[in-house]
Amino acid sequence: MKFNKWTVGLAAIGVVSLASAARADEAKMSQVQTALSNTTLSGYVDTPIEWNPSGGYSVAPVAFQNSSKANGFNLNVIDLALDKPEDQGPWAAGYHVELWMGPDAASLGTTQVGTTQNGESNSSNSSFAIRQAYISLNTPVGNGIDWKLGVFDTIIGYESTSSPLNPNYTHSYGYTMEPTTETGLLATYKFCDAFSATAGIADSKGPLINDRTPQTEGHAGDSFKTYMGSVTLTAPDSFGAMKGATLSGGVVSGDYTGQGDATTSWYVGATVPTPNANLKLGASFDYETAYESNNPWALAGYVNFQATPKLSLNGRLEWAKNYLSSVAGFSGLPSQQNAVAMTGTVQYDLWANVLTRLELRWDHASHDIYGGNVDFGSVSEDKRVENAIMLALQAVYKF
Repeated sequence: MKFNKWTVGLAAIGVVSLASAARADEAKMSQVQTALSNTTLSGYVDTPIEWNPSGGYSVAPVAFQNSSKANGFNLNVIDLALDKPEDQGPWAAGYHVELWMGPDAASLGTTQVGTTQNGESNSSNSSFAIRQAYISLNTPVGNGIDWKLGVFDTIIGYESTSSPLNPNYTHSYGYTMEPTTETGLLATYKFCDAFSATAGIADSKGPLINDRTPQTEGHAGDSFKTYMGSVTLTAPDSFGAMKGATLSGGVVSGDYTGQGDATTSWYVGATVPTPNANLKLGASFDYETAYESNNPWALAGYVNFQATPKLSLNGRLEWAKNYLSSVAGFSGLPSQQNAVAMTGTVQYDLWANVLTRLELRWDHASHDIYGGNVDFGSVSEDKRVENAIMLALQAVYKF
């Protein structure tokens, strides 16, 4: 065994023995190995090809979609996750760390917040992001309370931030309306197999890490937090063909950085099995209330059909009201504007560990808003249209 010079020197004058030093080093190594023995590494590499035939660079105004991805080859993100699940003990503990690298990491926006001299928050985009990082704890009260402390996904929504976990490649209007990531404390309690509830508190509606609500009239920045809660109902086996159906509802209320008034995000979602075991249906409704806002909402329906063990067909139909101005940020639109979208996705798992999907998406707005100026060299032409069409091929390697 190799010792450092300080240990050898102490051994030479008789302060320590090399045998005791060796036992100490072995004990430390054993502690490290024990701590890491149950830690798993997983992740994925997400690489799509996108073609946007309508109006050049016209893209759907949803999360992680922008003109820089149009009509070309892309790297979305590299995901790396370290997990140590809780054991079966009454005071079990674990952790989850998930890191993102790539263009979608900048869009996620969890860059650590900084502070200027006047106390206002600021941040900069980065191609590296902390997707999640929390400690999980269990307290043996009743059926056990599960805690998350750190950076975690929002508790509302039908879709995941990670595209490979969703039925479609692109995200929905509803997902884009919702908060994505918060820094705080969550508690989940499972009353029985049919009913569970979650409640939590966070610095802000996110996604900036260690964010603080700025000082505004009537609100102290050190006490104005974000609060959240949700419940989930699961149909038991006695429901026959409907067993496993879920109904979830939740609310997140708080402030985003730079805003002076809280916004409240409401969500209701359901997944429904059918007598055909290969066919599943889903629905979601998102609604946001805010001071002097048009109060946008989005409704979506989902269908999934597992045709073969390797082939699945997924569809999504969406309708959103006041979304284009309040969420997507298009200016000059009248109130009560509409947006609709239809998405069809064919997934076929040809290679081991590889998810491959072909998706066709059509978005329609009540005004010519998609696209913009297209550069033809010496001539620039405005190509705004009311329809945005995208064809995408996504390949994801999961490990």
